[in-house]
Amino acid sequence: MHGTEAPSPWIARWSHLLPAAGAVLDVACGRGRHLRWFAQRGHPVTGVDRDADALATLDGIGETVLADIENGPWPLAGRRFAGVVVTNYLWRPLLPQLLAAVAPAGVLLYETFAQGNESVGRPSRPDFLLAPGELLRACAGLRVVAYEDGFLDAPPRFVQRIAAVRDAPQPATPRYQL
Repeated sequence: MHGTEAPSPWIARWSHLLPAAGAVLDVACGRGRHLRWFAQRGHPVTGVDRDADALATLDGIGETVLADIENGPWPLAGRRFAGVVVTNYLWRPLLPQLLAAVAPAGVLLYETFAQGNESVGRPSRPDFLLAPGELLRACAGLRVVAYEDGFLDAPPRFVQRIAAVRDAPQPATPRYQL
């Protein structure tokens, strides 16, 4: 059944960076393969998508938000998550909101198509393909733990993917008078 596939190997590989039981947001979650995966590991999950039928398959998994995030306001303004997950989705105007949704000590796990993909399949429109280094530049305010930009052969596709952490504020160091 669609939505029950294994999580992206990239997401699974770097998910250990999330704080235990930290809330996870899956953007453009579809039928929720990552929502299900994180929920099974004890994370409260929230998924946002514009497809009501897809979200209906997620009853009992976690919070779902029906929203057209490309043509309407960001429905989760002011909310922060221990993990923000995005796969196979790109809407550049949303990048600032996604970064703002990463809580201190939280993690952004992002994987989507890159330029070059037009030579092997869809998507092929430049609007949906990251330019070289674009995802890395977008995450400049986060600490990058892992980044890849290149070709994967199963299935053949060009991708960029990143695992990045928002450093937690450090407590002030007490100053002692002598």
